[in-house]
Amino acid sequence: MRVFALTSTLMVVALSAGAAAPPSTATEDLTKSVNVFIGTGGHGHTYPGATVPFGMVQLSPDTKTSGWDWCSGYHYSDSSIMGFSHNHLSGTGVSDMLDVMVMPGTGTAFTEAGDAGKPGTGYRSRFSHERESAQPGYYSVVLDDYKIKAELTATERAGLHKYTFPQSDSSHFIIDMTHAVLGETAGSLPHVVSSELKLENDHTLSGARRMDDWAKGRHIYFVLQFSKPFASAELVSDGKVLAAGVHEASGTSLKCLVHYKTTAGEAILVRVGLSGVSVEGARRNLIKEIPDWDFARVRRAAHDAWQHEFAKVRVETANVKHKTIFYTSLYHTMVAPTLFDDVDGQYRGMDLQVHQMPKGEHNYSTFSLWDTYRALHPLYTIMQPERVPALVNCLVRMAAESPAGMPVWPLQGSETGCMTGYHSVAVIAEAAVKGFKGIDYEKVYPYILKRALEDDYRGLGYYRKLNYIPSDKEEESATKTLEYAYDDWAIAQLARVLGKTGDYEKFLERSKNYRNLWDPSTGFIRPRLENGDWAAPFDPKLTGTTKKWRDYTEANAWQATWLAQHDPQGYAKLLGGREAMVKKLDELFNQSSEINGEVPVDMTGLIGMYAHGNEPSHHIAYLYDYAGAPWKTQERVLSILQEQYSDNPDGLAGNEDCGQMSAWYVISALGFYAVDPASGNYVFGAPLFDRVSLDMGGGHRLQVEAKRKAPADKYIQSVTLNGKPYDKLWFNHSAVVKGGTLVFEMGPDPNLSFGSGADAVPPSMSK
Repeated sequence: MRVFALTSTLMVVALSAGAAAPPSTATEDLTKSVNVFIGTGGHGHTYPGATVPFGMVQLSPDTKTSGWDWCSGYHYSDSSIMGFSHNHLSGTGVSDMLDVMVMPGTGTAFTEAGDAGKPGTGYRSRFSHERESAQPGYYSVVLDDYKIKAELTATERAGLHKYTFPQSDSSHFIIDMTHAVLGETAGSLPHVVSSELKLENDHTLSGARRMDDWAKGRHIYFVLQFSKPFASAELVSDGKVLAAGVHEASGTSLKCLVHYKTTAGEAILVRVGLSGVSVEGARRNLIKEIPDWDFARVRRAAHDAWQHEFAKVRVETANVKHKTIFYTSLYHTMVAPTLFDDVDGQYRGMDLQVHQMPKGEHNYSTFSLWDTYRALHPLYTIMQPERVPALVNCLVRMAAESPAGMPVWPLQGSETGCMTGYHSVAVIAEAAVKGFKGIDYEKVYPYILKRALEDDYRGLGYYRKLNYIPSDKEEESATKTLEYAYDDWAIAQLARVLGKTGDYEKFLERSKNYRNLWDPSTGFIRPRLENGDWAAPFDPKLTGTTKKWRDYTEANAWQATWLAQHDPQGYAKLLGGREAMVKKLDELFNQSSEINGEVPVDMTGLIGMYAHGNEPSHHIAYLYDYAGAPWKTQERVLSILQEQYSDNPDGLAGNEDCGQMSAWYVISALGFYAVDPASGNYVFGAPLFDRVSLDMGGGHRLQVEAKRKAPADKYIQSVTLNGKPYDKLWFNHSAVVKGGTLVFEMGPDPNLSFGSGADAVPPSMSK
């Protein structure tokens, strides 16, 4: 947690710190500006391993399989590695995945990982960060206990390992199908429903497993091949080595040991294809994507894929640290959602059945929608517009296939149901409002209406009956009320685009429901009982009024009060005017960060009661724009960019959450943000870089320039858009969809007249 005050001195230091960075050029290798270890420490929950943009495979080391800070399987504080598995979650607050774990070794061939504090008790090995390195698409480490150098790279659906061995007559590999996320209690076991292993020949192993972890019923299949035939191999089931000649096994505790004699410096490669459909699907994926043993070629292709994406954005800055954080953040925005189909177009849907994609289209997984609708998906509409139809159509298909209805947090064919709201509707509505074509909005609309008007889903029945959710009947009732109100707003915007006037008016009215929890006596959104009384005792710093459950989702009233992102001007009216809103926002940022009651682990990065480490706060600094004090937004945003991000392993204030934390940085560094994504509007913050050139696709380029006389100039003096003076604090996506030039004149002191007029304020539901 960091608590700091806004001062001119702080900002001067922050904006001028760091070695000078040359401007990005068309030939610069931008992968060198990425530090993949950012977020692997602290509470970032990222992984350092090899993947390609939006790839299905994330081939990465695992250091531990239990504990909240090990949701990705790796934490920078650790000193031993259990092995290398093929899929990982980036920055989530819940664990899963870690499939098909491979670990090389020499000497005794263990079948258990052993105690991290007792070297030599299992197959895990010590390592040091001094002999560990990583770049986008590549990871390397020396396993100290075995003197083996491990190198990893990946394609979209396959992973390629290279292990350089010492001379040994007892070199070996273990493939551990029990390796998975463990529960938090002592003695917890992985939730393997079933698994199969087959030794096909002296260099090929195939198999599958079905898991009941966070994603229930998840299927994964693989084909694994060695570049050198092994001397011998055995299958292990329930801790017992199966008889020689047994080449197939099934069960819930399967492992395989393969044995070699190696010479000093001998490299053995392992290539692994994954599939959510079948072993044969995994084989086709492997043959198509890694048909040979050319590690350098695959690594180079992964590098080139990342360079292609990074080259879409060119930044000019005098600060190397800022450049590293920016391109690392950009990297993290493209490791999820993840591809989840085979090269032949087959995929496992949300009904856990196998489906066929039309030729040329793709299926995706890993949508952390509660987090990512806020900044990641708006960022895609600017930086990845060609991918938006595929991603949104995936949500449309999920709504049709899933027994759970509208997607909430889908992961590899399973609806985890994690978090509140059903914000797939916000992503769909944003795409419609911004005019994206090739999306079947009409197909998904009935599923949206079913969720909004029929489903008795997490308090929605009470929401429809009472126009709020009572805190004595439903947990996290206050947050759910506000998030359903925002989803109603998103439905209204989609209905408007589709010409459904009646629905537009109905859901526009319903989106006002957040006001039913507004308590004028306290100035906060406050939980309410079924009989209409306010829940008591009330303390805006607490997550709930009773010990039974929380009233707010990973937040307290200070943060959750502002969740009606579609109506900031409505807040001004409720508070008694724009000056009162500014005062309330100041109080939020200037509060003590001390909390006497429960502090959720996600409530990090505190500035007063603003918690940048968790998503409910992410738009709040921009709300000064709606209250006629844009200079306070400019000051706050630049401070957050400086203070809540660093280029160290603990450089994220909280969970990365599949790109949201990083997307906030990327889009905010450009000088604007989507407070209300479903509106299609962006509001001004303050630009971090001198110049940014952004390829928006279709030959269109957006240029953003900040003219500063000194690095500490943090206040907007004036703005021009395409060469014309621009006096509003917002612009619509349509203004930049074909590119353009946005120029900020910056100065050391606030320009109190810029954006202070009522006609400059960004639109919201209330005028």
